[in-house]
Amino acid sequence: MNYRGLRIGRQRSSILSIIALLMLSMASCSQSNPNQGTTSEQSPQAQEAASTPTAQSGKTKVVATFLPIYLFTKAVAGNVADVEILVPPGTEVHEYQATPQNVKAIATANVLVKNGLGLEEFLENTIKNAENKKLTEIDASKGIKPLNEISPVVKTAKEEKDHDHNHSHAQGNPHVWLDPVLAKQQVTNIRDGLIAADPKNKATYEANAAAYIKELEILNSEFQQTLQKNPSCTFITFHDAFPYLANRYKLKQVAVVQIPEDQLSPTDVQSAVNAVKKYKVKALFSEPGVDNKLLTSLSQDLNLTLQTLDSLETGETDPQHYFKAMKANLQTLETACK
Repeated sequence: MNYRGLRIGRQRSSILSIIALLMLSMASCSQSNPNQGTTSEQSPQAQEAASTPTAQSGKTKVVATFLPIYLFTKAVAGNVADVEILVPPGTEVHEYQATPQNVKAIATANVLVKNGLGLEEFLENTIKNAENKKLTEIDASKGIKPLNEISPVVKTAKEEKDHDHNHSHAQGNPHVWLDPVLAKQQVTNIRDGLIAADPKNKATYEANAAAYIKELEILNSEFQQTLQKNPSCTFITFHDAFPYLANRYKLKQVAVVQIPEDQLSPTDVQSAVNAVKKYKVKALFSEPGVDNKLLTSLSQDLNLTLQTLDSLETGETDPQHYFKAMKANLQTLETACK
């Protein structure tokens, strides 16, 4: 079942959270770019003239789709390019609907960096609407072999009944940024793309990427050393986000749902209970910021600690946030897998 398939179920989630999200994304938009919206009253021609990509700073203008890709792009770009984020952190990227600001940002950008692997479904039409002939696209997952069925996604009975064969991730699981080794590949792809688009800053992009990659290598060693003490530790998530991480460090992820749900259904809960029995599960993980009473009581019933595992789709926009969040994930996994 793919991300689209879950939309229907999630439309029922509370209107309040939608309002909160709208307020949040409006706040994020107004913070992230004080210049946004200033030319919206002008005619398209005047707008185009006012917004030639390098008009403001002489720097290459780069848009990155969502937080992890922004962190990597910002790390490589440093101060020599302007980097902007399309999907405000804390907004669900899997189901994101593009805004007029997004179209404008892409229309005025030199470079667009995406995760790829089918994650950013909103992009295709947004790029079309932006009509930017000069846009260079960087696919950060180029050359990465996607995982498909490495982690069991527990099917609920209803899903089995409605199962439609188009409903798996068509291009594999997109969450490659959560494996530090694959993150290195993404940073390298971003570096090469930026150099191609902006060759005069090649030396800066190379130096910044090398420094960030070194940190990713250190992070990878920390994960290897820490997690090899408890091989084949099995954990349950309510977001099919960690198969690459699990695969890299010989853990086992069992996903009960593919996209984090605001409210788990009773069937999801039953699936989790069955999975705990079947897979000798050590831990139960939800996402940061999800306060789910059902999960809490479920973890108590199953005698498992409920902890948070961060998929980095929300958080700070400082490139170092990646390491902070991933080290917190490592500590969580270490504790849970003992």
